[in-house]
Amino acid sequence: MAVINRLDASSPDFPARLTTLLAVEAEQDEAIDRAAADILADVRRRGDDALLDYTRKFDRVQAQDMGALEIPKADWHAALAALPTAQRNALETAAERVRDYHEHQRAETWTYTDPEGNMLGQQVTPLDRVGLYVPGGKAAYPSSVLMNAIPAKVAGVQELIMVTPTPDGVRNPIVLAAAAIANVDRIFAVGGAQAVAALAYGTASIPAVDKIVGPGNAYVAAAKRRVFGTVGIDMIAGPSEILVICDGTTPADWIAMDLFSQAEHDELAQSILLCPDQDYIDAVQASIERLLPTMPREAILRVSLSNRGALIKVRDLQQACDIANEIAPEHLEMSMEQPEVWTARIRHAGAIFMGRYSSEALGDYCAGPNHVLPTSRTARFSSPLGVYDFQKRSSLIQISHAGAQTLGRIARELAEGEGLPAHAASAAYRLDAV
Repeated sequence: MAVINRLDASSPDFPARLTTLLAVEAEQDEAIDRAAADILADVRRRGDDALLDYTRKFDRVQAQDMGALEIPKADWHAALAALPTAQRNALETAAERVRDYHEHQRAETWTYTDPEGNMLGQQVTPLDRVGLYVPGGKAAYPSSVLMNAIPAKVAGVQELIMVTPTPDGVRNPIVLAAAAIANVDRIFAVGGAQAVAALAYGTASIPAVDKIVGPGNAYVAAAKRRVFGTVGIDMIAGPSEILVICDGTTPADWIAMDLFSQAEHDELAQSILLCPDQDYIDAVQASIERLLPTMPREAILRVSLSNRGALIKVRDLQQACDIANEIAPEHLEMSMEQPEVWTARIRHAGAIFMGRYSSEALGDYCAGPNHVLPTSRTARFSSPLGVYDFQKRSSLIQISHAGAQTLGRIARELAEGEGLPAHAASAAYRLDAV
């Protein structure tokens, strides 16, 4: 099997081959969905008792009460103080950059008054309480803590409750340190669908939240789907993706490693290069073949690249942009001279990295913009996580006496046309003639 697929956009079968390459098995495993539904119902019914039972069963933590599962702030700050200096500095610098970026996203209340004296506008308010799910066990994602918690706090969220599983009672110190830096309010050592249930419905110990954000496994994703409507959720993320458009001037090893940076996530991750230079594509493939055996996650990389990766020859950079808009990737690298010229032609992408020095990995950790991005072509209609996800808008309407005369007649006419006489009368009562 080839180490990575080779496609040519000029081939008659290219559209069909691209569709096949992009396809992901999207059906939710019925057994997982049923298990998640059962856990949600059980936690909703039994509350803390159910949480304790599932934590003993799945995480092998023999807690006798929920007090043992709330991690005190003193532990977070102790974890932060114990970090190696370089690691702490990196975490704090990343947090500062993420905070600075998201400060620019904060929406403000605004109003205006029309010629008849009607005041109209919107009032922006933060969510009261948000739940943040953070994976535990072998996975350690302090960057995910920063990317979810910081925009919530910038938005003005009053209480941010973090849940994270601690298998065998092992608490990840860098995750706790990130929570301290990001000003999380409370942390509970619970995970899985049961943690989602606690956040959605509330228990005696864990208060119900207004929105749940953060990544998790298939059970967490299934639970988030089911509680949506009771609470808000950020998104249901698919496999990680990177699409690179390159003009052939970036060192081939750089592009090969950029493709690896997403392929190493898991076997379903997708890494694609679009380039008009056949010789350069050959050079990137040679780099992939040479560097692959040196990578610690070689086995995962090989499956990802051979099943879902591709090096695609395009006619020119305009065609590359057209294909990119069709793919609507999570991460898009514009690795070329004058990237701003071509970036203006991109309509659908989660995050756009402009120029050869802008590697996707910098965006994952410390550039500033959020790394929680739409996947599986959802960038066609959705955006990165941001401050706006933790704020809501209420319309403001204050009608003057003069405005009631004009608008009342319009509303009465439309209400009568819709067959809603009480609406018509409500508007008409404010008319001077009536």
